Amino acid sequence: MDGSGAEERALDYLRDQGLRLLARNWRCKLGELDLVMQDGETIAVIEVRSRARSDRGTAAETIDFRKQARLVRATRVWLARRPDLAEAPLRFDVVTLDAGALEWRREAFDVQE
Repeated sequence: MDGSGAEERALDYLRDQGLRLLARNWRCKLGELDLVMQDGETIAVIEVRSRARSDRGTAAETIDFRKQARLVRATRVWLARRPDLAEAPLRFDVVTLDAGALEWRREAFDVQE
């Protein structure tokens, strides 16, 4: 499954779970946010990763500390442009699709850099 197909599947799944889309594929010079969604009062920044095969590691293993730091920095820029949401609770989630199996990990990593 390609990246856009994985993202579409993740988005459909998360909407079915009651989340509301705020931004998709949002980019700035510091990075890209795949999905930014609202889960109740919480803003969830969601990284979507997929792997067709598991012989080279899992999709989750591709999100190292450097990627996490880029996501945090890009999120700060996004929030600066959305002052109406700046005080909302924030979490970083990961949706992985390994050989087609979807897994949603809430609070996959901390906001600290």
